[in-house]
Amino acid sequence: MTENTEVIVIGGGYAGVMAANRLTQRADVSVTLVNPRPSFVERIRLHQLVGGSCDAVVEYADVLGRGVRLLVDTVTGIDAAARRVTLASGDTAAYDYLVYAVGSGSADPGVPGAADFSYPINSLEEAQRLRPVLVAAPATAPVTVVGAGPTGIETAAELAEQGRAVTLVCGGVLGPYLHARGRRSVARRLTGLGVTVLEGPGAKVTAVTRHAVRLDDGRELPSEVTVWTARFGVPDLAVRSGLSTDAVGRLLTDESLTSVDDDRIVAAGDSAAPSGLPLRMSCQAAIPLGARAADTVLSRIAGERPAPLNAVFAGQCISLGRRAGIFQFARRHDVAVWFHIAGRPGAKLKEFICQGIAKHLAGEARKPGSYGLHRVSGGTKRRELLAAAPETTGTDGLRTAKLLR
Repeated sequence: MTENTEVIVIGGGYAGVMAANRLTQRADVSVTLVNPRPSFVERIRLHQLVGGSCDAVVEYADVLGRGVRLLVDTVTGIDAAARRVTLASGDTAAYDYLVYAVGSGSADPGVPGAADFSYPINSLEEAQRLRPVLVAAPATAPVTVVGAGPTGIETAAELAEQGRAVTLVCGGVLGPYLHARGRRSVARRLTGLGVTVLEGPGAKVTAVTRHAVRLDDGRELPSEVTVWTARFGVPDLAVRSGLSTDAVGRLLTDESLTSVDDDRIVAAGDSAAPSGLPLRMSCQAAIPLGARAADTVLSRIAGERPAPLNAVFAGQCISLGRRAGIFQFARRHDVAVWFHIAGRPGAKLKEFICQGIAKHLAGEARKPGSYGLHRVSGGTKRRELLAAAPETTGTDGLRTAKLLR
């Protein structure tokens, strides 16, 4: 009789759901997905929840395979030696393999008053907390969005399109990822929506009060509602469990996404740091990383050597309200190029991509193993970065960069 293999996946986001679905290719593998919420969160739509055009939630029945057991709970500790996890409910669960896909969220702003008087929106609960605040605020009330990455830009545009008086405080440049041409396109759209964009020297927030935002050049901006999108962090579960991490707290792995401490633990998504050279935190990276993590576990079960990471990026898409958007194309190693699609075509492309993400997950749920990973290597650029990093090895001899915790 074939022995059953128990796999626990921690985290039910893009990476976790993809990994869990893909693991059900084998009938002798039992998969448990542990997630604190009973529904799947479309994190890429949280700015729409804030604006009132979408609830950003999908039922797990629509994206999770029938062979995956959903356990609504939170993992509070990992005992790698015993191969057990501790749950917030007080229970424990044993595993043969563990997929660490806890994702990312809001980090400590590190700015006086920001934690008390601003609203982060990096989780469902944070966005749900902000929505009624905006509904209750007068239409003329000044709104300040801090942070000019995709989340900040999307939130500012979403609210300005509704007639809100929005100021976007960049703390640096608008859309740091974007090519200069794409950045100019985004700036024109924001200006057309009436958004005041503050960037460059002096546009860094030094304090937040109940009714204002202070900048490092001495300006004080009136702000009845302040939205904070400037920083991301990862849960400290790996650190608390004594596993090796990078400085941010992402689980340190080799190029097969296997923990450098334990070949029974594999990471995926925003909480993974392969070779100490993590990919950009994004849904675009999370889904193929989830698939690769599952393939690594399946390879180990089969007694085969797992394949190395082979992620390739296409670019970055940003919605600019409901009627415009931009798709910024990039080289495969995630550096923006001059070409982009903007305006209404950009909005349609962004929505097509958002819908396609849920379809990828649902497709893998219906037919495990159907999601196609890129059939190319990670590219010359990543090989160059790996070659330049101090060398060490993971649990199975695959190369990884050396990082201090």
